Amino acid sequence: MDFLSEFPEMERQELRDLKKGIDAGFREFSREYGELIENFFEPLLWFLVRLEKLLIATPWPMIIIIMAILAWVGSRSIKIVIGCILSFLAIGYFGMWEDTMSTLAIISVSTIVCIATGIPLGILMARSDRAQAVGTPILDIMQTIPAFVYLIPVVMLLGIGKVPGLIAVCIYAILPIVRLTNLGIRLVSKEALEAADAFGANYKQRLFGVQIPLALPNIFAGVNQTIMMALSMVVIASMIGVAGLGVPVLRSISNQYLALGLMNGLAIVALAIIFDRISQEYGDRLQKHRKGIHHD
Repeated sequence: MDFLSEFPEMERQELRDLKKGIDAGFREFSREYGELIENFFEPLLWFLVRLEKLLIATPWPMIIIIMAILAWVGSRSIKIVIGCILSFLAIGYFGMWEDTMSTLAIISVSTIVCIATGIPLGILMARSDRAQAVGTPILDIMQTIPAFVYLIPVVMLLGIGKVPGLIAVCIYAILPIVRLTNLGIRLVSKEALEAADAFGANYKQRLFGVQIPLALPNIFAGVNQTIMMALSMVVIASMIGVAGLGVPVLRSISNQYLALGLMNGLAIVALAIIFDRISQEYGDRLQKHRKGIHHD
C-alpha cells in the first residue's frame, strides 16, 4: 500500500504541488543560467581537452620517463619507481594507453581544481568557528550521498559531456582536502603560533609561514584521498561522456566482456596504487621533516 495514501487528500496534493514547484524552478534556472554556467567552465574544458591531446600525442617512452621522475621525486623509493614503469608498460602492452592518458588528464585537472578550491575552504573553516559550524554538516551530507546522485543535477543542468563529468568528479572528490586542511591547521600547536606572534608576524605571515607548512602532512593526506576518490568516480563519470578507462569498464558491464572489464579495472587499480604510494611517501617524508625540525 502506498505510504502517501495514509495522508489526507489535501496534504497529498500539497506534496505534489511542492514537487512540481521544485521541478519547474530547476527547469527555469537551467534555461536562464545553463548557458552562462557552460561559458564559465569553457576555459576549464579548453585546458582539459588540450592536456588530454598532449598526453595522447606525447611518445610513450617520454610519458613513462616523466612518470618515473615524478615517482622518484615524490617517494624516493626505487621499488615504487620500478612498479610505476612496469605498470605503464603493461597498460601500453594491453592496448589501454589512450584511455589511461584520458584518465590521467581528467584526474589531473580535477585534482588541481579540488586543491585550488578545497584548500581555501579548509583555511576558511579553520579560521572561523562559524564557517566550520556551517560547513561540517554540508560536508557530512555530501559524504553520505551516493556517487551516482552527483550526476543527476549536473546532467540536468549542463547535459552530457566532459565538463559535467569533471564537475561531478570535483564535487565528489573535494571533501577530503577540505576536511584535512581544516584539521591540519587546527592541529598546529599554540606554542608555534605564540612564537610567531612574539616575532611580530601578521596574519598572512602566520598562515603561510607557520600554519600551512606545519599542516602540510595533513594537506597532502587530503590530496591523496582526493586523487583516490576522483579515480573511483571515473567509471561513474563515463556514463555522461567522460573519456578514459571507465568507458571500456562500462561497456564490459553492458556486454558481459569479462576480460575487457578486468583489464581496464586493473589499470585503474594500478593508477590508484601508484598515486597512493607516491603521495603517502611524500606525506611521510614531510611528517619526518617536521618532527626533525621540532626535535632540533
